[in-house]
Amino acid sequence: MALSQRKRGQGYHKRAQLAGMDTQKKAYSFVILAVILWSTVASAFKISLRYVDYLELLLYSSFFSTFIIFAVLLIQRKLYLLRTYSTKDLLFAAFLGFLNPFLYYIVLFKAYSILPAQEAITLNYTWPLMLVLLSIPLLKQKIKLLSIVAIIISFFGVIIIATRGNIAGLSFSDLKGDLLPLSSAVIWALFWIFSLKDKHDVVVKLFVSFCFGLFFSIGLIIVRSTFVGFSLPNIKGVLGSAYVGFFEMGLPFIVWLSALKYAKTTAQVSNFIYITPFLSLFLVSIVVGEKILFSTIIGLVFIIAGIILQRYTNPIRKNI
Repeated sequence: MALSQRKRGQGYHKRAQLAGMDTQKKAYSFVILAVILWSTVASAFKISLRYVDYLELLLYSSFFSTFIIFAVLLIQRKLYLLRTYSTKDLLFAAFLGFLNPFLYYIVLFKAYSILPAQEAITLNYTWPLMLVLLSIPLLKQKIKLLSIVAIIISFFGVIIIATRGNIAGLSFSDLKGDLLPLSSAVIWALFWIFSLKDKHDVVVKLFVSFCFGLFFSIGLIIVRSTFVGFSLPNIKGVLGSAYVGFFEMGLPFIVWLSALKYAKTTAQVSNFIYITPFLSLFLVSIVVGEKILFSTIIGLVFIIAGIILQRYTNPIRKNI
């Protein structure tokens, strides 16, 4: 009898281990898919901006991203959760929607329209550092000495990229242009900090904020059209915008959330994200035909090194 119970216990333990392995495989599959999708969008930005301007790209991509998130809500049968929003909740969602996707992508798309993709990619990737800095006044987080060192390391990488390796002369190639992706990093960090206060389902609150973002985008285009007129969308630009909306602004967030859901710990999947900018640079060189500068790679290494260092010293990363 005891032997039979022991065998049943061993069998249950083995099945639990196999189930855990299958769950972890799902987590890795989702995070790898998210990394691949996010790695392609820098090239998609540059190609799309050949056919539409940055405000048109914002409008069309916001429409497609809102549509795909709505489809996910429909599939997950979460539409009923929209009824839980109060007037106060909707006002706060409007604020979040103003930050992202509206303001964030205005600034980011403008950056891609005037900068080489490699600069926009790498400088925008400083958002984790902005998150740490903004968490000090907004979330009353205490910053450690090691975090300060990490931030200095990363911003040294920013200087390398912005000067294209001419550190001694501090000759910035396009200082105004470089401020755009850095500003978008600040906006992105603000969005995530404020979204922590929204306790609604993550997909639902993403959908609501994107609805408001689309509303703001439509309003901006209407205002602009009264001054400069309105032109019919270029089909290539619309197709590029659809790709951006589906595979940058919409679907990857759902895939990423699925990866976090199945992972045993956030660290097991979050480390994959550091592959994204390097893979993006590789695709930009192949698809867009942009020559990647050695200074860009070195600067990115410094940025990533600083992010990794501060990640293990600042608790805000564990909350997002």
